[in-house]
Amino acid sequence: MALYPMNPTKLLILGGTTEASALARALEHDTRFAAVMSLAGATKNPATPPIPFRVGGFGGVQGLADHIVAEHIDLLIDATHPFADKMKHNAAEATRIAGVPMLAIRRPQWEPEPGDDWTAVPDMGAAADALGEKRKRVLLTIGQKELAPFKNYPQHAYVIRAVDAPDADSLPPDAEVITARGPFAEADERRLLSDRGIEAIVTKNSGGSATQAKLAAARALGIPVIMVARPAVPEVESVETADAALDWLERWLAAG
Repeated sequence: MALYPMNPTKLLILGGTTEASALARALEHDTRFAAVMSLAGATKNPATPPIPFRVGGFGGVQGLADHIVAEHIDLLIDATHPFADKMKHNAAEATRIAGVPMLAIRRPQWEPEPGDDWTAVPDMGAAADALGEKRKRVLLTIGQKELAPFKNYPQHAYVIRAVDAPDADSLPPDAEVITARGPFAEADERRLLSDRGIEAIVTKNSGGSATQAKLAAARALGIPVIMVARPAVPEVESVETADAALDWLERWLAAG
């Protein structure tokens, strides 16, 4: 029995997020679509989707455009991480070159609530500066490639939580690494912050629910948060959730 009907809509999903996983699960048995997920390969053991997938980059804008044409992709959905700004720009330009429709899933960013003590900063360098000179125990929930600025502030003690353990050479001198993948519960986050004596948190404004519990825990414990703002991304048609993306796909089919 064929997996797909004669002419299913070929959909490329740029994934690696909760929304991308939800979209893949919803499309797994939908024979109207031949959906393929593309994962960047940023983590060593990514959560694999229930649909066909590939791992790795495309070779820039032209490489992605060539892939879209060669694979006869009909639609592209950008469901990459809010901080994957280079991939977002590449996707917007590549779909323009290839002449295929694109939708982005842009989850809402976190907003401070009463009781929060947030310092908003534009980038990781500013986040490291914002820690100040006095020694602190700091929880970093950022990527390995973003650790470099904190090596310039070796007076702090860092607890670094990541999906994969960072390379030893990338770590600040006084660093403990915790490998874990969300979602995280607020009670567990409170325990982590209390047990490690955390005095400040540095995180990116990723939005979503998988890692939001640390913010509620920080609020409850009176711990300040240094919040790194999202990078600029291209203006394209977008929705906030996987369900809204599915609605968009339905409308596209109906219009075709």
